[in-house]
Amino acid sequence: MTYMQEIKCNLWDFQHQGFPVVITTNCNTNSRGEAIMGKGIALEAKKHCPGLPKKLGEHIDRYYDAVKYFPEYNLYAFPTKYNWWEKSDIKLIERSTRQLLAIVDRQCYFYHEKPEKYKKIYMVRPGCSNGQLDWEDVKPILNQYLDERFFVVAI
Repeated sequence: MTYMQEIKCNLWDFQHQGFPVVITTNCNTNSRGEAIMGKGIALEAKKHCPGLPKKLGEHIDRYYDAVKYFPEYNLYAFPTKYNWWEKSDIKLIERSTRQLLAIVDRQCYFYHEKPEKYKKIYMVRPGCSNGQLDWEDVKPILNQYLDERFFVVAI
């Protein structure tokens, strides 16, 4: 089996080149119905992708803790914690990893005429920054599911 790959670089450079990126999120919305994106890669995404907090908030209100692809931003939202103030949840990360893989595989199947777009997907280490988890605990979970299409970016 081929595992995901690890690299050191800027996640947003790849999004600007047209590759899909994965950001980590929580499952909370504010009184305006916007996703709470106040720290880390979620805050960066909020700045890079105008309108994302509202669209992600609508998704959270409807599906709560599910991975979502936003084609207009070429971005996947990947829940790692239920509440923004809590530590990330390792079981939620595993669930989100399985969902991400299923979505990407489905996209590859339906969009087979453009396979290059889905040959490389870049993501941060889920739950390992503001989520307070140790990469050595998270990495085996990702390796269990993600293949060579996935690049984990160490910022």
